[in-house]
Amino acid sequence: MTAKLLFVLGMCLLLANHGWAGDWPQFLGPTRNGVYAGSDLAETWPPEGPPVLWQKKVGQGFSGPAIADHKLILFHRLENEEVIECLEAGTGNQLWRFAYPTAYEDDFGFDPGPRATPSIDGGRVYTFGSEGMLHCLDLATGKKIWSVNAKTQFQAPKGFFGIACSPLVEGDALLLNIGGGNGAGIVAFDKATGKVLWKASNDEASYSSPIAATVNGQRYDCFFTRNGLVALDPGNGKIQFQYPWRPAMNASVSSATPLVIDDLIFLSASYGTGAILLRVKDNSVEKVWSADHVLSNHYATSVHRDGFLYGFDGRQEQGCNLRCVELKTGKIRWKQEGFGAGTVTLAGNQLLIMTEKGELIRAAATPEEFKPNAHAQILPFQVRAYPALADGLFYARSKDKLVCVDLSPAKKN
Repeated sequence: MTAKLLFVLGMCLLLANHGWAGDWPQFLGPTRNGVYAGSDLAETWPPEGPPVLWQKKVGQGFSGPAIADHKLILFHRLENEEVIECLEAGTGNQLWRFAYPTAYEDDFGFDPGPRATPSIDGGRVYTFGSEGMLHCLDLATGKKIWSVNAKTQFQAPKGFFGIACSPLVEGDALLLNIGGGNGAGIVAFDKATGKVLWKASNDEASYSSPIAATVNGQRYDCFFTRNGLVALDPGNGKIQFQYPWRPAMNASVSSATPLVIDDLIFLSASYGTGAILLRVKDNSVEKVWSADHVLSNHYATSVHRDGFLYGFDGRQEQGCNLRCVELKTGKIRWKQEGFGAGTVTLAGNQLLIMTEKGELIRAAATPEEFKPNAHAQILPFQVRAYPALADGLFYARSKDKLVCVDLSPAKKN
């Protein structure tokens, strides 16, 4: 192989890696575990906080932003429509808009907007609305490619707070925890056409979104349904193993996404449930440990680094604290009060904590102690959507505002 060819191949790999790190195309990021792979963040922030590049008034919803190819997809509700907007990620300028009617009303008086974060894959955008409308749009133009009404086609129930599963693209399939009748608890669609590829499980839907992972050389689609863990073969939907584990009370929801770390699966829920660590072995699972007092995630998924979990423990409405927990033992290494609820994103060896009060806090991801090193008020109160991080830019939304904050090093003149 010539030196020139080696150089070209090396540049291709570099660009490919940069593109992968530069996108946040789905819920919880490229690897769906809340981890940012880029190394382009500033080591310090200015005293007044990182610069805000742009901000935009938005409608209702808990759907987080998704970013690919320097385009941001915003999914929100304006009056009686669920609206999908494509914005220039660097400026916030609108590129296209797609909308359809909605009549969703929250039974508990909470936000009536969409909950599920969009997914972007192969030049297509996938959204799942609070009433079960699934859309596939062209990323470049916003033109509708196909749609499915899961509420009517699969008898998808409203649940306590509407429908909220963030779509997962795995190979040629688009996967959703629908909780429908007649074996349509989990449904795989052809991502290009919307045709049903397979259905599996009679479990009701939870508020957790699925993840795909390879464990011991085998690929699994892992769902945390209302009944517990369900792992399926992505090719045919055959259930490989299940582990019943859920809150005992009916008036409860499970929202955190499963974390798959090597051959371990971590699940967490609130309402007196707590956390459990399972080991995958011979196409089945066995319990490593479980406890209710360790790390009870209400709606925000924890992150993992070097054998330690970092996340929020406790009910959102009753007060949460941030914790570090040893993965393999469940030992609590530290806990920090005073945040309320929030989300945690891992960037290198730093935690980016976005609180419901609109404060962005950066802290070292270390089991020794909680070490915050920067903070900034970037949004008003009532922040529930998951943020996104792409090309050094941090995107977060509150009840009525979307903001883009530059976390990359300051540009030299």
